[in-house]
Amino acid sequence: MAHRTVVVASASGLHARPAKLFVQAAMRLGVPVTIRLGDKSVPAKSMLGVLSLGAARGAEVTLEADGPGADQALDTLAALLSRDLDTEEALDG
Repeated sequence: MAHRTVVVASASGLHARPAKLFVQAAMRLGVPVTIRLGDKSVPAKSMLGVLSLGAARGAEVTLEADGPGADQALDTLAALLSRDLDTEEALDG
């Protein structure tokens, strides 16, 4: 199983807009990915699951996936989490 550990960079952590962007990206990848914070692990495609993690800015989360395309999917999602998505969403909107 492939995994990546990344620090959440968004000012509000994985809440509201950043979580929405993360979940949308996970859904487009076509690879089952889980995101873990501490002992809690949830599907990356689950908005409620991702929000339930309560990942604040600076939190270290681990992304895990298995199968064809797993490494590329994890790289994509890790790069997304390492950016301040609050700022990007404000600029896009």
